[in-house]
Amino acid sequence: MCGIAGLLNLDGEPAAAVLVQRMSDMLAHRGPDGDGVLTCGPCGLGHRRLAIIDLTAGGRQPMTTADGRFTITYNGELYNFQELRAELQAAGQRFVSRSDTEVVLKAIAEWGMEALSRFNGMFAFAVWDAERRELLLARDRFGVKPLYWARTGATILFGSEVKALLTHPRFSAEMDPAGLAEYLSFQNFFTDRTLFRNVRLLPAGCILRIGLDDGEARLNRYWDYAFTEPETPETSDAYVEELDRLFCQAVGRQLVSDVPVSSYLSGGIDSGSVTAVASRYQPEMQTFTVGFDLHSASGLELGMDERELAEHMSYLFGTEHYEMVLKAGDMERILPRMTWHLEEPRVGQSYPNFYAAQLASKFGKVVLAGTGGDELFGGYPWRYYRAVINQNFEAYVDKYHQYWQRLVPASLMPSLLRPIWSDVRDLSTRDIFRNVFDSHAADLTRPEDYINHSLYLEAKTFLHGLLVVDDKLSMAHGLETRVPFLDNDLVDFAMRTPVGLKLGNLGEVIRLNENQPGPKTQQYFDKTHDGKLILRKAMRRHVPDRVSEGQKKGFSAPDATWFRGESIEYVRRMLLHSRARIYEFIDRETVQALVADHLDGRVNRRLLIWSLLSLEQWCRTFLDGGAVTATRDVARIL
Repeated sequence: MCGIAGLLNLDGEPAAAVLVQRMSDMLAHRGPDGDGVLTCGPCGLGHRRLAIIDLTAGGRQPMTTADGRFTITYNGELYNFQELRAELQAAGQRFVSRSDTEVVLKAIAEWGMEALSRFNGMFAFAVWDAERRELLLARDRFGVKPLYWARTGATILFGSEVKALLTHPRFSAEMDPAGLAEYLSFQNFFTDRTLFRNVRLLPAGCILRIGLDDGEARLNRYWDYAFTEPETPETSDAYVEELDRLFCQAVGRQLVSDVPVSSYLSGGIDSGSVTAVASRYQPEMQTFTVGFDLHSASGLELGMDERELAEHMSYLFGTEHYEMVLKAGDMERILPRMTWHLEEPRVGQSYPNFYAAQLASKFGKVVLAGTGGDELFGGYPWRYYRAVINQNFEAYVDKYHQYWQRLVPASLMPSLLRPIWSDVRDLSTRDIFRNVFDSHAADLTRPEDYINHSLYLEAKTFLHGLLVVDDKLSMAHGLETRVPFLDNDLVDFAMRTPVGLKLGNLGEVIRLNENQPGPKTQQYFDKTHDGKLILRKAMRRHVPDRVSEGQKKGFSAPDATWFRGESIEYVRRMLLHSRARIYEFIDRETVQALVADHLDGRVNRRLLIWSLLSLEQWCRTFLDGGAVTATRDVARIL
């Protein structure tokens, strides 16, 4: 697990090693164990190393094939690298290290970019092909590892984080109005846009080819999700047995490491199941939980702390367990530093994740997480059922698009974005939403078809946003997060599992407010006990019944209360000040009216307030005084 950066001069000018080194240095937190820079004529590749597999110098990067044709800078872990290594050796390839990087490099040399279909892991890499004079950028199937790129003049820039690009003397940080509108609609990005003008995030499961001779950037997708109903389904028991086998196999695969592997442990079924299985392979695991001080919480927020369940599972699994308790004020304390690392806010209120990674990083370099269980096995039934009864696909899009406007409805956008409305008035968030489905089957005749579409949407957008956040916040501490639910074989199985084994009554529509804090499924569970049904059955053999049958709570602080109480002055200072930076882009009166609705207890707008706080801090960090100066200033205080 590492950080990568580099550039390609399309005019053929030799790449300056000093520029690549500067880009790489901005990613030092991602790879404190070593660094390397290599220039290949017009292409420069930089690398920061976090040594996980093959701790020797044999794993150093950038790495070049013996014939000099391919040079790679690689970030990730390939969990099936040993099997691929044996296959490549049989084909005549020779190896000089034990690293998975060399396996990736030799696989590309042997099979070309078709090799990506054989990779089971998480990765982002850049390869310079000296023979074809072509730069290749690629991300893993699911988008666990990010890779940003931009074009400035005759130069292509790329990096694991945007801050690497911002060090280039001809590139500066500017707000992208379209990206801002997209974020304020979905609290996420459904396209490859970012908040930074001209900076794109390479889509998951894609390869970007940039030829030196013509300067064209060609994007190709090599993999995509395909949630489908099987024509001849197996018995329920057969699906449960196969799920258990594949899950245990996935966890075992992701324990491959030359350093100890630990695990997050909440009170939920996903991280609990991961920890239960991992602890059998690796006795005396370390586990980590973040809880919340609930002295001022009320109502549903009183159920947000999961420490008691986590402690019980730690006892059952025999782990060495550590906890941290967050309280009002911890967000304010960490937001400047977190914003510098996160670079662009995405789904949810992510500062608890930052503290969780900080805690885990004090004990090691690798941690397992339960991310993906909900998106693959139907963990949000109150979402899918909103759009399960439809006249046709377009009606489905209308209904589901309206629901996924998590922050601000389309009707309020002209008022909210008044300062930049002329730049975004032609932007259709419905078209953005609909375009997510371009590669997914559109023959929808049954409730199951619509739910499979909803699962596809969430895997492509919501899950992807979670993965980007997880990567940034863990790598901020030199910590690698692994996600066993996103094993190739397990995902393939989940996509062909019948919807009826994941969810119960497909015709029942139950409406819940996404802003509602605490265990969102409390009302839902009281009536249906629905969601992730097959996963619950399979994991009963690994976790206690009250975990396998428990409600989904989510990982959120009681901010709805804190924003009205202990943190109210912070919210006012950041958002109600006349010189707040966000008002260059969004309307002051509209924002202040929305914030006042929450502070006065009329409407719960906790997600919007978190997003506005994040945007204000983003402006201060990346726009004020120049991006490079801002990032260096923050770097000095870390």
